[in-house]
Amino acid sequence: MSVQTTTKSRMAGAREVIARCEALAKFSEDTNSLRRTFLSPPMHNCHAAVYSWLKSAGVSVRIDAAGNLRGFYPGADPKSPRMLIGSHLDTVPNAGKYDGMLGVVLAIALLEELDGTRLPFGIEVVGFSEEEGVRFGVPFIGSRALVGRIDPDLLQRRDYNGISVREAIQQFGLDDKQLGAATLDGNVLGYLEFHIEQGPVLEKLERQLGIVEALVGQTRLAVQFFGKTNHAGTTPMEARHDALAGAAEWMVAIESRAKQIPGLVATVGFIEAKPGATNVIPGEVRLSLDVRHRSDEVRMSAVRELTELAEGIAKKRGLLAQWNALLEQASVLLDEFLADQIESAIRLAGCEPHRMTSGAGHDAMILAEQVPSAMVFLRSPGGISHDPAETVLLEDVEKAIDCGVHLLSRLAASQEFLGRKSRA
Repeated sequence: MSVQTTTKSRMAGAREVIARCEALAKFSEDTNSLRRTFLSPPMHNCHAAVYSWLKSAGVSVRIDAAGNLRGFYPGADPKSPRMLIGSHLDTVPNAGKYDGMLGVVLAIALLEELDGTRLPFGIEVVGFSEEEGVRFGVPFIGSRALVGRIDPDLLQRRDYNGISVREAIQQFGLDDKQLGAATLDGNVLGYLEFHIEQGPVLEKLERQLGIVEALVGQTRLAVQFFGKTNHAGTTPMEARHDALAGAAEWMVAIESRAKQIPGLVATVGFIEAKPGATNVIPGEVRLSLDVRHRSDEVRMSAVRELTELAEGIAKKRGLLAQWNALLEQASVLLDEFLADQIESAIRLAGCEPHRMTSGAGHDAMILAEQVPSAMVFLRSPGGISHDPAETVLLEDVEKAIDCGVHLLSRLAASQEFLGRKSRA
């Protein structure tokens, strides 16, 4: 089955995609930068804008109990299965304009290209409410809802203002008792996510689009060093139990050890010393540790080694080190059939594809638990992401739309794809 699309030029569609990403970037919790966390007030404005674009494309739209925006474009048969296409609408602090948002807006662009053409499957566009883990320290709240992984412990987690996930849902005007209705049924054929690469690989290879074959596993820890608060001027150096000095030694050791393990990345992205006065020896330090690798065995071995290092440094300095896991996410292999179809679609769009592993986490790794999942990367100029300088090239967006149209056409004609069922 061939997908019939509009006569509107793909370049015009690409310009519209970029303009919409810029429009969504205006909805922020901060005045001079972009920050939009899970179900914060600006998400209402974000939903309203995406809602208007979806309605114009003839799509029915709802917000589920986890705050995910979901628009359904029916297939030729109202009872036909559906395919999910989307990404997330939340951001990190001081964010760029394309991480997450680009995938949602590209999904809408594909529906506009269809221009009323019905496929043997429906398309559900999903704008996930949360992927970054900023507000509650746990990522993927939006996609966890679709696979039924919102448990009572998660609902009780609190942000820095003492508001729980459950309360945040209620304050947004949603009913947490309806979370069960957000889960997928068995009528889903697959999930597709377009996303900026957030790294330098495609640019270095001079490739516009990439096929993600796997996503690395992640461990996130909350770590604390406890020492003894004392006067900075009257306590001799040899009598100190400086929690910050111990944490600093550990941070340097993390960097050194990670460089010795091929493919491993380990990051301390947050640190807070208490009491935080210039003339007081820090008695407590809170910090984060993020460890990632394609091999779960290598990652878990590295985490054990790094926590043992923390214990050793603490013992040597007369400190106490404690930690607890915030996230243990196994590495994920994405669907081989969909990857092959995407590779063909990229070639039909006139690009040379590149298969790669994602060092960042994405909603696809959660959906892959129940639904055959795939990702397409667009190159990131300068390899920059999670920063206002994050951008995307107009010609790459055009090729992404072209790739998506070819992919839908191939899937519409594939009996192997149409015969699939999700594991939901």
